[in-house]
Amino acid sequence: MPPTNAKTSQRPLVLLLLVLLGCGFLATSLASYHAALQSIRDNIVNTELPLTSDNVYSEIQKDLVRPILISSMMSRDTYVRDWVMAGEQDIEQMTRYLREVQEHYATVTSFFVSDKTHTYYQAKGVLKQVQEGESRDLWYFRVRDMQTPYEINVDVDMANQDRLTVFINYKVFDYAQRFIGATGVGLTVDAVVKLIDDYQQRYDRSVYFVDTTGRIVLTGATGGPMGAKVGQSLSEVAGLEDLMAKLPKPQSGNFEYQEHGRGHFLNVRFIPELDWYLFVDKHETGALAGIRQSLYINLLICLLVTAIVLSLVSIALRRYQTRITALATTDALTELPNRRGFDLLANQAIQEARREQSQLCALLLDLDNFKELNDTHGHLGGDEVLRGFARNLQSNLRQSDIICRWGGEEFILLLKNTPPEQARQLAEKIRQQTEHSRFAYSGASLHITTSIGLAELHADDTLNQLLARADRALYRAKQAGRNRLCEETA
Repeated sequence: MPPTNAKTSQRPLVLLLLVLLGCGFLATSLASYHAALQSIRDNIVNTELPLTSDNVYSEIQKDLVRPILISSMMSRDTYVRDWVMAGEQDIEQMTRYLREVQEHYATVTSFFVSDKTHTYYQAKGVLKQVQEGESRDLWYFRVRDMQTPYEINVDVDMANQDRLTVFINYKVFDYAQRFIGATGVGLTVDAVVKLIDDYQQRYDRSVYFVDTTGRIVLTGATGGPMGAKVGQSLSEVAGLEDLMAKLPKPQSGNFEYQEHGRGHFLNVRFIPELDWYLFVDKHETGALAGIRQSLYINLLICLLVTAIVLSLVSIALRRYQTRITALATTDALTELPNRRGFDLLANQAIQEARREQSQLCALLLDLDNFKELNDTHGHLGGDEVLRGFARNLQSNLRQSDIICRWGGEEFILLLKNTPPEQARQLAEKIRQQTEHSRFAYSGASLHITTSIGLAELHADDTLNQLLARADRALYRAKQAGRNRLCEETA
């Protein structure tokens, strides 16, 4: 495709994208601005907190939900199941597997507990045998009997000096869906607390997590609302007592409450992967400052994003169109123009020859007995010959000449500003060079010859007529015994 056509085809798409992005950003900005003018308070409740919740949720997907995906992968790993079903023969194999998981995914621990032997395997080896009467092993038997496939549990890690750890305990089943153990990974609570502190600092909100029973399960280093600690119930937090009545089905949404005369805006979002609620809390005091500045910054960001997106889309479109054009007009094996590419170049060459009243000759080349070579040495050997033959052809041509792989073992040359005598000399040179060339493949030296048909462009010729005469000349060369040049003058 010519560059001008590529640019023309890009323009409507880029303009449409510009309109969509511009309208989308403009509508969002105007709606936010109108909401700010009408009611800054509503803007906080309906825009700021949900947006913060979305951003934090995205971070959770990366930082907290990732261990769930790792544990799920471990529970479905055929290696784990096959190792257990084979009798847990080589303990080092399992500990090496757990060590690889722990190191690759940067978790603080990884484990597998066998239901058959009650052996607790972890990255450093066998930790212990779990026992039903042991209080520290209750988690395993709870997991074994629960209906859900996994749980998130905050507990001490016996493999790491009893460090408080967030475990993802995942049930493992054999291929007949029989329970055979539990596996999973863990993150230190300190690491999760650091993530929450980072969220709070980044978004200037109070962020904490509550389970479906209304118990606070994770907070930042300074605690949850009004300093509430992990394990406390929302019913013990001033202002949040009424919210307990709406759990475990508060419906993700916005809430308001009062604490010692201070208003709070609260956004609650249920996270099904964790079976927890994400609470994003903002004080009313100071929340109203800088709203106009935020709007202007938002508009500027929208403009920058629009400009960047359009630039990237434009660059990507140009690259893809260039690549698609090249793929559509180039033969993948020899990297020569294919028929489509040849048609574009050849028609231009014929128009130039007529306009400048210059001579133009066509050479149609066919490799002799190529099928026998393919049958003897295989298609890969044939491909090597085609690539080598194409390189030899290119080495004999001028920059202005046109070369094409016509298909199979046929090639076409269009020689600009070339009289028939000069074309005959070049064709004979190519024929002799091919006859004396050897192509190395898989320890063999492959040899082939070529038959060539020559035709000169007549004043009233079309491209098809020129090629048809060259084809007739090639046919005569083949009939006359191959490895020769024939010319069609009529």
